[in-house]
Amino acid sequence: MTTVAPDGPVTPDTPAVRRAVRADLIEIHRIEQASFPQPWPFSALESYLDEAGFLVAETGNDDGDPPAVAGYVIADTVPNHGTPLGHVKDIAVRPAYRRQGVASALLRRAMEVIGETGAGSIKLEVRADNEGARRLYRRFGFEHRKTIPNYYSNGEDALVMVRLL
Repeated sequence: MTTVAPDGPVTPDTPAVRRAVRADLIEIHRIEQASFPQPWPFSALESYLDEAGFLVAETGNDDGDPPAVAGYVIADTVPNHGTPLGHVKDIAVRPAYRRQGVASALLRRAMEVIGETGAGSIKLEVRADNEGARRLYRRFGFEHRKTIPNYYSNGEDALVMVRLL
């Protein structure tokens, strides 16, 4: 299991980040449904299980219960003129765990996994009106490269953000 600190050294409050497994899918799907107006179907999430960049963040609790899935990220690479291009396809955090470094830990580890493939850059799409997510991505060095009008099924635009690795 890899532990990644959101903004510095590992601390007891830092979520543990690991590869997603089949047993995580129901919780991941619940987080997806709570996070997005047009959530991915269960089968789409399931199709990425073999990707090294399908990661979950776990948080412990004080009751001695097993760790809970606090969030997840799905990232992979695609061919791009001889150098792989990383793509963060989906990232979400359970509402109760937002603003606690979970998304930062997930994004940092996903970028490491993609970097290990030799990718030269990484891209993602984000809703134009999602200022919180845009702030997170800018902190990680992502820059707005273009806007795709009507990208989402409800007509919202997407911003394509890219970071060199």
